[in-house]
Amino acid sequence: MQRTRREAMRLGAAALAGIGTISVMPWRARAAGDVYKTQGGEIGIHPVSHASFVMTTPGPVIYVDPVGDPSAYADMPSPDVILITHEHGDHYAPETLAELAKSAGEIIVNPAVMEKLSEDLKAKATAVANGETADAGGIPLRAIPAYNTTEERLKYHPQGRDNGYVLEIDGKTVYIAGDTEDIPEMRALTGIDIAFVPMNLPYTMTEAQAASAVAEFKPAVVYPYHYRDSDLDKFEAALKEASGASQVVRGPWY
Repeated sequence: MQRTRREAMRLGAAALAGIGTISVMPWRARAAGDVYKTQGGEIGIHPVSHASFVMTTPGPVIYVDPVGDPSAYADMPSPDVILITHEHGDHYAPETLAELAKSAGEIIVNPAVMEKLSEDLKAKATAVANGETADAGGIPLRAIPAYNTTEERLKYHPQGRDNGYVLEIDGKTVYIAGDTEDIPEMRALTGIDIAFVPMNLPYTMTEAQAASAVAEFKPAVVYPYHYRDSDLDKFEAALKEASGASQVVRGPWY
């Protein structure tokens, strides 16, 4: 059963109330998000829609895969860094990126997106391939592979092209999976505090695949995102059955 945006916000707040390091923070009325304590401050998670979100940190403000009308970000702090995982239109929107990048110091993309950028945006951008590292406004970043493994899905996200990202933020480790299935590189991750994991067919993976992977790499907190018509109740049940101990947070993505 899918829940409305309002219900998702209420349930997310209730879930977070039981975790000592996390609380719900109103940035402004539209941009309410979740707060995670770090060594010297806080990480704020502000879902925008589907796979787009804003992450505030003790350092830079990071926009992840911003798409849609730029007005959707009007209540958010301006970006210092923009991360793009890959070229699909629900992750990379050239017009939106051009507008939001006016206030951004840097853009980090995969090489395939780098080739598509305007010359103005290329001047601000750094291309990071699978396995490579970069500095994201003072935050160490590592590009993690993101790809399909099921035969009939290989055409969507071929191996070697698209990125997920792992960021080390003031003592917390954040994993943004991008569009991927439950690949070995995801399952091998350790020490993840906050993870963003997709689940929708035919582009990424099933609820059961996502739950199996999460149960293996054991993030402290997992946000299902990019899930559209997937059943989050089914995901949570599968995670519980797999003895997964991660706290599931249902953000207001839709």
